[in-house]
Amino acid sequence: MEDYLTFRKMLTPVAIQVIFWIGALACVVLGLVMIVTGASTHYGGGGQVLSGVLTLLLGPIMVRISCEVLIVVFRILDTLVEIRDKLQS
Repeated sequence: MEDYLTFRKMLTPVAIQVIFWIGALACVVLGLVMIVTGASTHYGGGGQVLSGVLTLLLGPIMVRISCEVLIVVFRILDTLVEIRDKLQS
């Protein structure tokens, strides 16, 4: 607990994982809504259906990539802390 209070242990990597799952779920729901809305229109909803399919397929991948970039920063921090601790001992 002391590590969290003194900011030696980061809480953000766990939050980033939660954000990923929320973002992936939001992309899937938004994609499905766009597909259904586009398919149910009476006047040319093909573009909306295509956008929905792209959101459904590419949205979670883009969310994953952006979250991985943030996680890499924290992994670099952890590695630097380990190097510092080994150099001090």
